[in-house]
Amino acid sequence: MTSKVVSLREAVARHVPDGASIALGCALEPAIPFAFAHELIRQRRMGLELIGPISDIAFDQLIGAGCVARVSAAWVGNVSAGLAHAYRRAMEQGVPRRIEVRDHSNFSIAQALLAGALGAPYLPTRTLLGSDIPRANGTFREATDPFSGERVLLIPAITPDVAVIAVQRADEDGNAHLWGPWGVTQEAALAAKSVLVLADEIVERAVIASDPNRTIVPGTKVTAVVRQPGACHPSPLQGRYRRDHEFFHEYHNATRSLAGFEAWIAEWVTGVADRDAYLRKLGARWEALRESGKPAFEVRF
Repeated sequence: MTSKVVSLREAVARHVPDGASIALGCALEPAIPFAFAHELIRQRRMGLELIGPISDIAFDQLIGAGCVARVSAAWVGNVSAGLAHAYRRAMEQGVPRRIEVRDHSNFSIAQALLAGALGAPYLPTRTLLGSDIPRANGTFREATDPFSGERVLLIPAITPDVAVIAVQRADEDGNAHLWGPWGVTQEAALAAKSVLVLADEIVERAVIASDPNRTIVPGTKVTAVVRQPGACHPSPLQGRYRRDHEFFHEYHNATRSLAGFEAWIAEWVTGVADRDAYLRKLGARWEALRESGKPAFEVRF
């Protein structure tokens, strides 16, 4: 079988065109593939739709860089610090461009991705009835349950063009192990037309096969595998590196103004060639975040 392992630059160039809908950060606060978001900015992708429950400041950076046309999400912000300044500028001032937002709750975005994974056109729910979210979203439909006669809300399926997931390890076919909370990562991967896996390490097929219950996505769904240590910084990847709390606060303070945002992107994204250069720039700070040794729960037969 031909290996699917490529560089991050090649994965984005081949598989993420302008206008693509992309699910990322679906494990919520951990395992956010910031390296992928930064490569989208370097390659100047435009007209993207971002999909996910939250992706912390990854969404904010892509919005501020002008890459985004639409967001389908439960929340956009900076979990540690509060507001997402680039998102707010886009919504309030149209800077650098106006974006469309389809509001979700964490539950409804999960339902939409689950419907996509199941091949269903929609899933019904009673939650959100009476709230403002259906109006703000614009794609939900009220209906009558044919069994009970009660009102329900129909959540249409979301089938992203690409789902991007970050994991601790994968084999060269794309079978991937993710430790820690999954969130709706599996639903997003199964719903998507293609999947890109960013793995902290590439291991032999036998290692993945030795612990199949931890396999979050089968290789048959995966288009490309990228070996990219540190792909999630400043978010954590369980057992590999911790969350860089201060980095989120530094970003928050630096990006209050448009000029500050542009300077931050120039320093941390377009000013470094790739993720390896980014980690070298972090230097001792990165080394201090790394977990020593292998996770205690690792299984190898």
